[in-house]
Amino acid sequence: MLVDLSSGQALYSREADRRFVPASVTKVMTAYTAFKLVDEGTLRLNMPFLYTKELEDQWYNEGSNMFLLAGERPTIAQLLLGVTTVSGNDASVALAVAGVGSLDSWLALMNANAQDLGMADTHFGSPNGFPDGGQTYTTARDLAALAEGMIERYPGLYRRFFGHRLLTWRDVTQANHDPVTGSVEGADGIKTGYTNEAGYTFVGSAERDGRRLVIVIAGAPNAGVRNRAARDMLEWGFDGFERRTLLTGGSIVGLAEVQDGSASSVPLRLPADFEVAIPREGGGPLSSGGDWRVEIVYRGPIEAPIARGAPIARMRFTMNGETVMETPLEADVNVARANAAERVANAVSRWTR
Repeated sequence: MLVDLSSGQALYSREADRRFVPASVTKVMTAYTAFKLVDEGTLRLNMPFLYTKELEDQWYNEGSNMFLLAGERPTIAQLLLGVTTVSGNDASVALAVAGVGSLDSWLALMNANAQDLGMADTHFGSPNGFPDGGQTYTTARDLAALAEGMIERYPGLYRRFFGHRLLTWRDVTQANHDPVTGSVEGADGIKTGYTNEAGYTFVGSAERDGRRLVIVIAGAPNAGVRNRAARDMLEWGFDGFERRTLLTGGSIVGLAEVQDGSASSVPLRLPADFEVAIPREGGGPLSSGGDWRVEIVYRGPIEAPIARGAPIARMRFTMNGETVMETPLEADVNVARANAAERVANAVSRWTR
C-alpha cells in the first residue's frame, strides 16, 4: 500500500485489509507507545533503566539485538534508538518493562493505542514481533494508519529517533537495514522486518516538497525484492502523479436535505482545499485521462438542529469507479429545529413534490 499522507489518498493498494504477521515492524507500535508516554510526561527520555540478568538470559542474541548486558543502565532514549535503528528485540522488551513495569501492561497499552488509531484488524502479542503463535497480526491499511499517527502526532520524536544509519552500543556498531533512507530523496525510515513466518516486511516514509508518502510491504520473498519495491514505489509516488486542487476551501459545494428544520436544506461548505494526486499521462489506468468523479455523500435527510461547522457530509473522489479518498463537508449555517408552523409547511412540501 502507498498512501499520500498530505491528502490521505491511497495511491496504490493490493489486499490492503488482508491480515499478515508483521515481524519486527511490530516495533513501530512499541516506538509509538513510548512516544505517547514521553509526550504525556509519564516517561522521561533521560531516565535510566537497570537491565537485569533475567532479561539478558532471555533475550541476548535472540534475533536482532542491541546486545544489552545485565547491570547496564541504558536510558529510555538509548533503548528507543536500539529499537528504531538496529531493531533490538532486547531493547524492545527493556523499553516495555521500563515504561510501565511489566510486559502485560505494555501490551495492553499497545493494543489500546491500536484501537485509538482505528487499527481494527490488528493485535499485538509481543513488543518486538518475535514469533508468538499468531497473536500478533495486522494489515497494510492499519500500518499506514500507525505510521501516519506517529509522524503527525509526534513529529519531533519521529525526527529524533528514526532515520539513523548506525548505532554503537558499548563496542558494537551495527547498521540500520532501512532500504530507503539515503537512497530515496527525502526518505527517513521507518522499519524493516523478517521472520520465516512473515517473510520480508517494511513500513517506510519519505517527504518532498510538502508531500509525505508512506509505503507498506508485506510477504516479500527476499530482502532484495522488498527493498527494490520500496524504493521504486516511493519514486513512482512522487514522480508519477500531479497535484490538482479540484475545489478551494470555503467553497459551497451543494446542499443536504434537512428533516424537521427551520429550513428544508443546508449548504455544505468545504473546510479546506480539496487536493488530489492524479497519475500523469501514461501512468496506467488511472492516468489524468481516466474516469474520475467527485460526489457528495451523506445519510439523510439530516435531522435538525444543525450547528454551523458541524461535519454532516463527505465529498468522495473516485477513479474508474473506485473510491480513492474522502474529505468532510461542514454545515455552512445554523439550522434550528422547526416550530409547529414550519413542521406543517415541511410536511406539505414533501407531499406536493
